[in-house]
Amino acid sequence: MTNVAIVMGGYSSEYQISLKSGNVVYQHLDQNNYRVFRVHILPEKWVYVNDSNEEFTINKNDFSVEVNGSKITFDVVFNAIHGTPGEDGLLQAYFELLGIPQTSCDYYQAALTFNKRDLLSVLKPYGIKTATSFYLNLGDPIDANQIIEKVGLPCFVKPNKSGSSFGISKVKTFEELLPAIENAYKEDNEIIIESFLDGTEVSVGVINFKGETKVLPMTEIVSENDFFDYEAKYLGKSQEITPARISDETRIKVEKAAKKAYEVLKMKGFSRSEFIIVNGEPHMLEMNTVPGMTAESILPQQAKAAGITLPELFGNAIELALKK
Repeated sequence: MTNVAIVMGGYSSEYQISLKSGNVVYQHLDQNNYRVFRVHILPEKWVYVNDSNEEFTINKNDFSVEVNGSKITFDVVFNAIHGTPGEDGLLQAYFELLGIPQTSCDYYQAALTFNKRDLLSVLKPYGIKTATSFYLNLGDPIDANQIIEKVGLPCFVKPNKSGSSFGISKVKTFEELLPAIENAYKEDNEIIIESFLDGTEVSVGVINFKGETKVLPMTEIVSENDFFDYEAKYLGKSQEITPARISDETRIKVEKAAKKAYEVLKMKGFSRSEFIIVNGEPHMLEMNTVPGMTAESILPQQAKAAGITLPELFGNAIELALKK
């Protein structure tokens, strides 16, 4: 039987959401086909956690664990870590060096997509539209007039590398800009400031399903808050409508852009991209390569709308990783 390690946790503000995602995967992977182990990867410890919540230390030399005198190794890793080190390429590279297949994209794609600025720069030559943006690194002089002249008001200030909308602010007035920049620097030393795109926000899941690139039914995001922030994502302050209420013509354009991004980047596994549709044209905001897998999460909702059950969704990811 195949030994599967579900890695969850991580080193970022998103670790609790990741633990939830990992547990959902644990509950839904078919235990007739797989022997499934929950592995918590946290700054202070890497441990296998059994059903009685006992912890066994992972040996980082070969990613094995000793339980009651016998050594367990893993045939494949299901990556459920949002943020670092699971979504930025560090774990992907580690597992590649150890020769252990894992379910998410390769390390270069993970590092690239985790860096919003670099991702959008790479996709632009392929005709994928984006917001107008301004970049800042910690220590750069800040000329508020110059920034607003370029991106206009309102605008969004975001950490370049962070997830779950941590550190993002919508800036409506000149006075709000500097505090928003300070706030973003708490999450990352690089910032992206983007023009406000006034349109319909959609989240688009693209996966490799049984060897084919498949665009899932997209989700329209209608946030009660100013934008799709942490509260909107996890505390029910938004409506997520799947499939999105857009015309077939627009839907086809968004699907094309999302599929193109997935294929141009040579992605594998799961991805969920955010787009804002302005006058019928999709503009890409970002791509997540380890999207949430909790019961509330968007990608599982989309899979359900496509007629794919969670055991099928997660089992497919394992099978594709094993084939690599």
